[in-house]
Amino acid sequence: MPVVPARTIRELNAAIDSRVGTQKFLKNALDHIFPDNWSFMLGELAMYCFLILVLSGIYLTFFFDPSDSEVVYRGSYLPLHGQTMSLAYQSTLHLSLDVRAGLLFRQLHHWSADVFLAAIVAHLCRIFFTGAFRRPREINWLIGVTLLILSIFNGFSGYSLPGDLLSGAGLRIAYSIAESVPVVGNWIATLFVGGQFPSDQLTHRLYIAHVFLVPLLIFGLLGLHLALIWRQKHTQFAGVGRSERRLVGSQLWPTYTARSLGLFAGTAGVLVLLAGLAQINPIWLYGPYKPESMSSNSQPDWYVGWMEGALRLFPGWRLHLFGYTVSEVFWPAVVLPLATFAALYAYPFVERRLTNDLVSHNLLDRPRDRPGRTAFGAGALSFYMVLLIAGAQDTLAHILGTTQPPVMLTLRGMTLAVPPLVALVTWKVCRDLSAAGRLPDTEPPQGPNDAASPPPARYLPARARYETADGAEAPAPASPLRRGGAALLGLSGAFAAGWFTRRSRTARRPNGAPGGGRDVGRDRAASQKRGR
Repeated sequence: MPVVPARTIRELNAAIDSRVGTQKFLKNALDHIFPDNWSFMLGELAMYCFLILVLSGIYLTFFFDPSDSEVVYRGSYLPLHGQTMSLAYQSTLHLSLDVRAGLLFRQLHHWSADVFLAAIVAHLCRIFFTGAFRRPREINWLIGVTLLILSIFNGFSGYSLPGDLLSGAGLRIAYSIAESVPVVGNWIATLFVGGQFPSDQLTHRLYIAHVFLVPLLIFGLLGLHLALIWRQKHTQFAGVGRSERRLVGSQLWPTYTARSLGLFAGTAGVLVLLAGLAQINPIWLYGPYKPESMSSNSQPDWYVGWMEGALRLFPGWRLHLFGYTVSEVFWPAVVLPLATFAALYAYPFVERRLTNDLVSHNLLDRPRDRPGRTAFGAGALSFYMVLLIAGAQDTLAHILGTTQPPVMLTLRGMTLAVPPLVALVTWKVCRDLSAAGRLPDTEPPQGPNDAASPPPARYLPARARYETADGAEAPAPASPLRRGGAALLGLSGAFAAGWFTRRSRTARRPNGAPGGGRDVGRDRAASQKRGR
């Protein structure tokens, strides 16, 4: 094999650099600093799971047929021989039982999806409990929550594609949830399914969303997420040599690159071991989906199990308002998820409003030092954990050797009692730990006996604070332009408050009592219309 001369390589490198300027970019990129704490690898774990999902999914597309057309099975699995099923289910059986390494790739894809969602949730929890969502990283928090929603939808759509009895039951529930939305429910259900459930267009629509639309959105948001991290630099925990403006860690090359490649190899190895040794979603045992059938002890994948639990525990409240029926499914399956993700989207701004924290942060909080936030997060997590357990209440009742009603009543009580109890205990523990321990000094040691060479460091963008002569931090003085803008905003707020106060004083209840009533002008117009 001929060896390329070094001179040729240098000339080629110089020619490329003279045209696109790669040398400066590569030098800056290879010197990029990454924190050394293990928790920062959770985001990379999710990214590598997504990469394995894409690679294994490409292999599966060569054999999967996304069609609801009915055929008679004549394959190698004798218990289903002669049964009528969809082409999607038949192709999945053929992929699992007759294609070389087909079952391995299919289970690798499924396990990767479950671990991918778990890594995203763990990464989100790390960001929440350490305060990494604070300014200037609110946009990345919003992108992360959106990625979580898209990943849940893509996981559910992929789980629903084979057309087996278990996935068909999940699709029937999803169709009922869409129909439960007042006014526009039937339109949403028709758009989702393509007609009355089950529809011959459903698998095609799910397939296009699963392999094209949602992955494209995930790719775009993931790229934007990484670009913002690269631009804003990383956060870090407080420690020796670290400050709001000084990042300490490992350079991209070679230390962090070796660590990251090791994580990728370990992630791929564990997922392949799970795919080869741990059975998941054996669709040949469930059989093809039939609208009149339902398998017992049916549970979805874990990332939608909390919604299943909410459906099982929520009381059967059905309302009839203005000629529309609000189904009992609407509250746990539509209102609860919307409230959950709305709270996730709004939390950074709500905390900033409550704490009046307007400065930029590059140092992370220890969860013990923020007992209020940590207690709230722990209580919320315990609430959804109880719902996740409730999604398998029939299986739990079978294991405990009892009937379902006492299990359901117990779980209902736990959803009300466990979250505040967990929040209270967490708050107390955090207060005690915070009082007992102190953060290490955030400045590097000074003196003749210092350590030989400090770790690689990079200065972060300055935040809106400065250091006084004695080393203490104080708010930076505002510029005249900023003071003028603040005064203008204050005047605008005062004017708006006065306007709303005046409006509230003119509002009266029908009996004349002040506050909370209907608009007088609107009532007068309505009475005149009735008089005509």
